[in-house]
Amino acid sequence: MANAGLQLLGFVLAFLGWIAAIVSTALPQWRIYSYAGDNIVTAQAIYEGLWMSCVSQSTGQIQCKVFDSLLNLDSTLQATRALMVIGIILGVIAICISIVGMKCMKCMEDDEVQKMRMAVIGGVMFLIVGLLLLVATAWYGNRIVQEFYDPMTPVNARYEFGQALFTGWAAASLCLLGGGLLCCSCPRKTTSYPTPRPYPKPAPSTGKDYV
Repeated sequence: MANAGLQLLGFVLAFLGWIAAIVSTALPQWRIYSYAGDNIVTAQAIYEGLWMSCVSQSTGQIQCKVFDSLLNLDSTLQATRALMVIGIILGVIAICISIVGMKCMKCMEDDEVQKMRMAVIGGVMFLIVGLLLLVATAWYGNRIVQEFYDPMTPVNARYEFGQALFTGWAAASLCLLGGGLLCCSCPRKTTSYPTPRPYPKPAPSTGKDYV
């Protein structure tokens, strides 16, 4: 029963991480404008995401512009897009496989070893999803840091980490943790236990009693 609870906890954490990955990919706040210059304009907030750039006015009005050309984008942005989308797609496959391998499900209940292996495969796929998300968010964050401390970048054109980037880091952590818990349900090998030796048969009685 404890193993079933561990599986359920791992699946819930990994599923929440997958949802957070979708939210992070869709949000436009991957990097926000840094108010570090002398000409600080607090009447508007500028932020960019993987798919668009937005400007939020102090009146509450938001204007967004989708990136027009795919080939004109920065290579880091293109790679981050690809890694996040691949991670989300693999997450769908990992969810389906993990559900089959869960002990609380009726699928494949006749073969418990194979069922546990399916849970482990789902956990490994969640680990891969977590690594993809971590590489994508770390790569994009490293680009922000390099541009921020680059002396050639104008002060009024520097950006900082946005909320979507932190959401992506949380998604990667949840997927890694949940996948690790699912992998803990690895089936034990039956050959690891020594086979019991048969006891020797007693000698046949001769019919004589000794005092």
